[in-house]
Amino acid sequence: MPLTLRKSLLCLLLALPLLSGCGINNIPTYDEQAKAAWAQVENQYQRRADLVPNLVATVKGYAAHEKETLTAVTEARAKVGSIQLGKGLLDNPQKLQQFQAAQSELGSALQRLMVVVERYPDLKANQNFLALQSQLEGTENRISVARRDFINSVNQYNRELRTFPGRIWYWLLYDDMELRETFQATSENTEQAPKVDF
Repeated sequence: MPLTLRKSLLCLLLALPLLSGCGINNIPTYDEQAKAAWAQVENQYQRRADLVPNLVATVKGYAAHEKETLTAVTEARAKVGSIQLGKGLLDNPQKLQQFQAAQSELGSALQRLMVVVERYPDLKANQNFLALQSQLEGTENRISVARRDFINSVNQYNRELRTFPGRIWYWLLYDDMELRETFQATSENTEQAPKVDF
């Protein structure tokens, strides 16, 4: 091996540790964090979808004539289940929007179901229902936290692509990676507080 080639390889080996501390790996690291955060959002949505049939079955026994609300919840859950999840969902803003809209519809249907429950004191006292309601409330909180974490991960990733020195590494090595869409509320008038009439 010629001396100049050995010197070049030695310089390269010495420079590699320096490059690892200058942010060269931030872009793929942040991209993976965003994907993991989205997987957690999907995980919590799946938990909610799994709880819904048990909740509906419990309510059915008490409020059989509330068929319209129960049907809306069942149909919304079916719509959520019909959307194919996978790697492509996070990279396709249109599919992501469709998925979020279906989740929002399920959330609205569940809110209507809780209004129905208020009309049945015996149901509210039922231990099975109370346990399911508690699990559902906990899941809704987990969904909120998972969405927040996803938004923060996407923010960090997108910021790295747009700012120095990440912009340089993006230009040199990662130009095939694109900015990610963040979570957006899909329900209408989400910026307004809901009216409560007694």
